[in-house]
Amino acid sequence: MTHPLIPQIIDLATPIVQEMGLEVVDVVFQTNQRPPILRIDIRNPVTDTSLNDCEQVSRALETVLDETAIIPGAYVLEISSPGISRNLSSERDFIAFKGFTVKVITNPPYRDKKEWQGKLQGRDQEAVYLNRKGRAMAIPCSVITQVQLAD
Repeated sequence: MTHPLIPQIIDLATPIVQEMGLEVVDVVFQTNQRPPILRIDIRNPVTDTSLNDCEQVSRALETVLDETAIIPGAYVLEISSPGISRNLSSERDFIAFKGFTVKVITNPPYRDKKEWQGKLQGRDQEAVYLNRKGRAMAIPCSVITQVQLAD
């Protein structure tokens, strides 16, 4: 379940990150930690995401988050690149990782399974398409909660 502050944090972070020529990939607020951890994954669409990219975003976001006081109390801000084991979300991701093995998580279960694995063939408005050992399969977008590169 997504933390209720995530949409507000995304609304604050996205224009700042885009102004630096970067993209917000994922935002996670881990409130089960003490202090809570706000992790924002960013990507440089032109080249590899650098430590400098993360530092610049961290400084800019830290100031805005503190000024707005959107997060009550102490928290840890982590800015990182998503790395190779990441969720696929953008159209660019689905194009770049076509042919890679992905894990698709569904809720409710699709055909009595919550997790599917196969080679990514593509995605459209209706479904994510997998090749599972030579057999084509379409999983409806309406039941998909997550698509990520398989380990």
